[in-house]
Amino acid sequence: MDFREYSIKELVNKVKSKEVSAKEMTAAALDNIDRHDKVLNTFCAINQEDALNQASALDERISKGDDVGPLAGIPIGVKDLEDAKGFVTTFGSALHVNDKPASEDSILVERLRNAGCVILGKTNTPEFGHKGKTDNFPFGETKNPWNIEYSSGGSSGGTSAALAAGMIPLGTGSDGGGSIRIPASLGGLSGIKTSQGRIPIGGTTPPGSGLLTVKGPMANTTMDNALALDACVGAHPTDIFSLEGGCPNWANQLSGELPKTAIWSPTMGFSTLDKEVRTACEESIGLLQDAGVTIIEKDKIWDENPVEPWMVFWASACARRQQHLVGTDEYEKIDPLLRVFIEMGMKMDGASYASSIDACHKLGYQLEEAFKESPLIITPATCGQAPKLTGEGSVNGEETPAWVDFTMGINMTRNPAGVVPIGLLNSGMPVALQIIGGQREDLKVLQAMHAFESVFNFDHKAVGHENQ
Repeated sequence: MDFREYSIKELVNKVKSKEVSAKEMTAAALDNIDRHDKVLNTFCAINQEDALNQASALDERISKGDDVGPLAGIPIGVKDLEDAKGFVTTFGSALHVNDKPASEDSILVERLRNAGCVILGKTNTPEFGHKGKTDNFPFGETKNPWNIEYSSGGSSGGTSAALAAGMIPLGTGSDGGGSIRIPASLGGLSGIKTSQGRIPIGGTTPPGSGLLTVKGPMANTTMDNALALDACVGAHPTDIFSLEGGCPNWANQLSGELPKTAIWSPTMGFSTLDKEVRTACEESIGLLQDAGVTIIEKDKIWDENPVEPWMVFWASACARRQQHLVGTDEYEKIDPLLRVFIEMGMKMDGASYASSIDACHKLGYQLEEAFKESPLIITPATCGQAPKLTGEGSVNGEETPAWVDFTMGINMTRNPAGVVPIGLLNSGMPVALQIIGGQREDLKVLQAMHAFESVFNFDHKAVGHENQ
């Protein structure tokens, strides 16, 4: 069963009408994983028996006429940075592969399970989600189904690749600097980082990247994401920053109507943009204009690259988590790049952290100044092209960590931002636009994403299993 052929709403209707049982749908997902994951390596843990038992219990409830939830029977993968009951949360780290299985779900997973989802297992992620490509020492590299010579991105790369290959219809991700948007854009998916607090990140363990962290569902289309978000958003008492407003009914408000105006900012004022990426993005901006959207070109949104103040948050969080291991044998098991971040964070001081909070304010103010001209800002999703399995992504043929510089600042300002695929590059890899909305304007972003999909008409099935 190729899950790219069906919307989540169609799949739920099949289960509720008994056209397809939840057990059959779960078995199909498990079969997909068995057939295709030997090459792609999207999952790092599966429990077939438990998944089939969950599905059978759902089918029994359906036969009794029980309300089984808005996502009944949907099989999902859970990113291995958050807890799913019965699975070890390894964080993609050799330090945690032998930990005890989680005794309870994270808030997001609990809400998805309560909505009727079937938990298949854990999807692969770089160690503690520290980079924009997915590989780690315990489980290896996750390949991109569009071109298996390339990474699936990160840090939600396992979920993204499983969705892009049609193995599952829904999964979870998290985003501290682009970790939903980057892999979604490299997977040809529509993905969104909601406003911080929409989906609670409370529970027993503080969020890995602190104030930057956002969790959320990942799916192929905006409508599928909206259906899942409707079941997941809302406050929780253990998240001191969570937002009120559960069950917002966003999915039913996606009409397909295009926004009247949008700002197009190809560099945001600080970045060098890959020439091939620029060409693809400008062609898509032209399609929006032809469809009736008034485009306001505004090259400068921010007067500096937010990566330095963002790195203060990021590196400080890395140091907080693992600086106690420095000098031990366990420290040598940590990914070398993550060790660089840990050691960088150990040198940060309180004044630097406070200055980075000031930078959040400044960046947010500059966004709001731009929103006076239009309620939406469009940028490229990435500055450059995807990394191959070894090395960095590239801008104009030169490898550079700056290939993802457009995503990080939005975690600092806490604005909602989504990505929508627009086409393919010469490598066969997808390319995408990012749509940024005003504070808590998640619905406007989702509405624009959904409408843009009809204009761009991206073929999610252009990638074939023959590549896998």
